[in-house]
Amino acid sequence: MRPPRRPAWTATLTWKAAVFIAVMCCALAALLGVLVHVSVTSQTVNDSREKALTRLTEVGRLYEAGEPLPRFAGIDPPGLPAPLRALTARGERGTMVADDRGRPTMWAAGPADGRALAVRVDYTQSAETIDALDRSILGSSVLAIGATLLVGAFAVTRVTRRLHLTAQVARRISAGDLDARVDDPRTKDPSRPQDEVATVSGALDTMASSLQRKLQSEQRFTADVAHELRTPLTGLSAAAELLPEGRPSELVRDRVRAMRGLTEDLLEISRLDARNETVDLAVHELGPLAERVVRASGTETEVRVVRDATVETDRRRLERVLGNLVANAHKHGAPPVVVTVDGPVASVRDHGPGYPAYLLESGPQRFRTESGGKGHGLGLTIAVGQARVIGAELVFVRPAEGEGAEARLRLPEYVRLTDTDPED
Repeated sequence: MRPPRRPAWTATLTWKAAVFIAVMCCALAALLGVLVHVSVTSQTVNDSREKALTRLTEVGRLYEAGEPLPRFAGIDPPGLPAPLRALTARGERGTMVADDRGRPTMWAAGPADGRALAVRVDYTQSAETIDALDRSILGSSVLAIGATLLVGAFAVTRVTRRLHLTAQVARRISAGDLDARVDDPRTKDPSRPQDEVATVSGALDTMASSLQRKLQSEQRFTADVAHELRTPLTGLSAAAELLPEGRPSELVRDRVRAMRGLTEDLLEISRLDARNETVDLAVHELGPLAERVVRASGTETEVRVVRDATVETDRRRLERVLGNLVANAHKHGAPPVVVTVDGPVASVRDHGPGYPAYLLESGPQRFRTESGGKGHGLGLTIAVGQARVIGAELVFVRPAEGEGAEARLRLPEYVRLTDTDPED
């Protein structure tokens, strides 16, 4: 049987710091309390012992002179502790704290003609003083621990709040928001001393700026290359059309079309990377739209409409997403390829070897395919980018039954507002 799992909050730095502070405060309070208690108790007992021994000496002189003894003294008095009786029997003197009729008493006893001469000193006030001191130590320790916990929790919370902000910015950067920065004020003023959190925040901001510059440089390079290739490819395409019919000219035209498609994909990716695309929203029926995409693809693809749905989306971009998914299924998968519409979810399923492991874990990556695979990895990258633009969720999964690959596109469903007649 597995042990019960601890709550998640027990793993936080605030909780661990609070436990550490509480344990250290308790240990320090206990140590100081014990030292103070031992010191005061020892001093109080010594004072009472000296007082009792002084009285015993005076009473001894009275006993030797044959004078009557005071009320606090006596020979073999009742209530005398047995250890003191045994001590006087050996001819020695001693003191001991014990109860006498329910009251704490300091006893002092010595030998007197084979018997025990003893005196009593009321120890009640001293015992009450020690008890009051113990209560004061306990109360002040509780107050000190509480105050220390409050101050420590406040200080630790300030640090953890900055750490949470740094983690939040890191997550935003990993999600694609390269403009996100921590902007810790301690990192902007070189004259201010920096703690470890400020150092981490500054390193994260520096890394984000460097990454942003690198990605922007790559995006500009991709866009510039695509634009530069576009003009010569247009001329090359026109020249290819003038070639005489034959196998060589067909090969040239096929390669020119492939290069033009790659160039257009690069331009589209550069626009998606810039994140300044505008969306032309309209209301469409998802089933007929999926059938139109399949007809335009010219492939043998089955369309199954389990439950049609009305969606509000950009038709051109949605057709681009579905078209790329269908093309990828035929290019890298195996028939039959099935497009299924079930409410606002459109899925594309093939029966090939399935998506590579890296794609299932982190999504498609441009210019990366499986070893020996065909293509440049741009089709699925564009599909993911266009899906994000229209507010849809595109996920790649391995089907639960059988082999193959499945891409699921979930669109925001359009809800019609119906007018109702007001009640009379």
